[in-house]
Amino acid sequence: MRRYHEGNHSHLGTHAPSGGAHYSGEQGAFARDVLDRIGDKWSVLVICRLGERPHRFNELRRAAAGITQRMLTSTLRGLERDGVVSRTVHPTTPPRVEYALTRAGRSLLSIVQDLCNWTDEHLGSIRAARQAYDQRLAESFADESTPTQHAELVSTPEPGPVPE
Repeated sequence: MRRYHEGNHSHLGTHAPSGGAHYSGEQGAFARDVLDRIGDKWSVLVICRLGERPHRFNELRRAAAGITQRMLTSTLRGLERDGVVSRTVHPTTPPRVEYALTRAGRSLLSIVQDLCNWTDEHLGSIRAARQAYDQRLAESFADESTPTQHAELVSTPEPGPVPE
């Protein structure tokens, strides 16, 4: 499987020595828009859930604790628009709507799963790094808020004889 950063994107612009694509103008904006969509936390979750099997809307909503109906609708519409998700309306009463990954969505699934697996593997070290960072930040703010001696920086004239 070809990864985004490893692929041949010569039709989109020039390549950096690291293999990453450089986009210009409209192509760059479009690429950022696509990456914003597929990298969104709700999109990642929806893609992973749909990787298991097709789901109905409310199944997805229950699986994505914390997502609002409006956000799930927006996420599904965006993924459908980008060709990652398909929406099938079954002619029943009431109509049954199912969402599934398209061929493009299935090719994206392993990348998203790799990202989720990486996150799972590194949660402990990420938590520790965040705590250490937050501690350093808190200490630096504490240092800035305490009065400091600036004797070396500010020279106070010594009292001497008063000129006549």
